[in-house]
Amino acid sequence: MSGGSVMVDELRAALAPHGVFVRGTVTFGEGEGPLLADGMPARSVILLGNIGGSIWEPFSRWRQSSESADRNDPLDEWSKAVIRPIAAAFEATAYFPSDPPWQPFQRWAMQAEGLKASPLGILIHPDYGLWHGYRGALGFAAVIEEARMAVAHPCDHCAEKPCLTACPVDAVASTGFDVAACRSHLRTDTGKTGCMAGGCLARNACPVGSAYRYSQAQRAFHMAALKP
Repeated sequence: MSGGSVMVDELRAALAPHGVFVRGTVTFGEGEGPLLADGMPARSVILLGNIGGSIWEPFSRWRQSSESADRNDPLDEWSKAVIRPIAAAFEATAYFPSDPPWQPFQRWAMQAEGLKASPLGILIHPDYGLWHGYRGALGFAAVIEEARMAVAHPCDHCAEKPCLTACPVDAVASTGFDVAACRSHLRTDTGKTGCMAGGCLARNACPVGSAYRYSQAQRAFHMAALKP
């Protein structure tokens, strides 16, 4: 494995056919990182994820051909099928949001990309808005430095805040997200034909990163995974 920026470029190239992107790097002090496969603490973690609907086509092809496609969490299965071989090729340890011991993916993302949470609880990106995600991460024994740019929090500069008024049951507020109210609504006929079919109305209302909005099929897939 080559080092530094060359290794990161090679990693980007390996991930590209799957629509997965390098989403940032977190470095740790001695003994502070998550454990690697050999039991030693990682010095760096590289976050991996989607930008907009970048993974949808590769994932959909896999679902059509894979025996794992009918499992409860096919997207998690696909992420592991993609990332684990790449982790092995780069002598890294793979971490996934769905696997214990639970790793602090949101905290890592906030450190790596300077993001903050939106009123929906989803981390909002200044370019991609709410249309991105983290599918896994790679831990390394070496320190991998990447330049970080300071980013503005889009919600601080959004005067109208349509996400706060688009929810039919007012589950989204500046003070937090009412999960129970949201789930109850999704079980109604209105919820099934609205948010469940076309995606969360509050999320769709956010003007940031609208060009990266998931397709209707991808939005419905993620809503179905909530199992309200």
